[in-house]
Amino acid sequence: MARIKGGMNAKKKHNRVLKLAKGYRGARSKQYRIAKQSVMRALTSSYAGRKEKKRQFRQLWIARINAAARLNGVSYSKFMFGLKNAGIEMNRKMLAEMAVNDAEGFAALAEIAKKNA
Repeated sequence: MARIKGGMNAKKKHNRVLKLAKGYRGARSKQYRIAKQSVMRALTSSYAGRKEKKRQFRQLWIARINAAARLNGVSYSKFMFGLKNAGIEMNRKMLAEMAVNDAEGFAALAEIAKKNA
């Protein structure tokens, strides 16, 4: 039986990595071994970045809610506690959106939260 060499598969694998490394500077986009290291690091960082983005958005929403709540005379923690006691289940994203674009509606929520805190 004839021997089959792995050149085609190796070439395909190399080209896949080099395609991902397109735009990298110098040898990082030209040489397979160096490109592979750069791509692996980049993919690891992008995975971590997708997780980090969620944390940063939650942090931003909380900062916006806190600022708007303090304008209405209540702290963030008392505001959230009051909403929970009142049975209002709104996520932080929607509350932050209200804080920025609907000040009257947020003020009404703040009054409800004050009564129930």
